[in-house]
Amino acid sequence: MKKLILDTTDSKKTTVKLEIDGKTEELTESNKPKSQITLILIDKLFKKNNLKPKDIDEIEVNTGPGSYTGTRVGVSIANAFGFGLNIPINKKKKQALPKYF
Repeated sequence: MKKLILDTTDSKKTTVKLEIDGKTEELTESNKPKSQITLILIDKLFKKNNLKPKDIDEIEVNTGPGSYTGTRVGVSIANAFGFGLNIPINKKKKQALPKYF
């Protein structure tokens, strides 16, 4: 099982994890805007593990509470992957909704 895990709710850092059969690899970036760095981190993890987006079985995204813009970035990316690949987001076969409060 391959799971992509996104956490963009922290105002100070962006975290992207790739869980493959229980082993987790993590990339964190703290100096760049979430809208610019999240997809780059995902791409780095995919390349490092010789994966393509279609290889992912599930996506987990932190829906908040947290940074308003950061939460929207993570949820939007997760929803795009989930819809495009027809895979579950947060163990559900529907779009994730952000929790702002």
